[in-house]
Amino acid sequence: MRCVIARFPFELTKAGVLESMKGIKPEPGSGESVIVGRRHYPVKQVGQVVTRQDRRDFTAAEVLRAMTQLGFTCRTLPKTAPVRVLSSLQHASAMLGTPVSA
Repeated sequence: MRCVIARFPFELTKAGVLESMKGIKPEPGSGESVIVGRRHYPVKQVGQVVTRQDRRDFTAAEVLRAMTQLGFTCRTLPKTAPVRVLSSLQHASAMLGTPVSA
């Protein structure tokens, strides 16, 4: 499959990615990841190994898109809910047990 990562075209196949990642130890990470074989790899590590480019040259989204199209399972960061910030009056009121509405 032809894909563009960091403005460069690459011919990637699932078998080629599996072969490239063989023997590579996954780096620790808690961000976006790609499951290659039975291992979870950080998406930037996969991009660096497959493209032989510096990690600063491409985005995680580019690699995620390519790996998804090749049929790999990708995990993205969960969207977090916005944190509600209480005003000082709301905070004091909540501490007293009678919350004031916004």
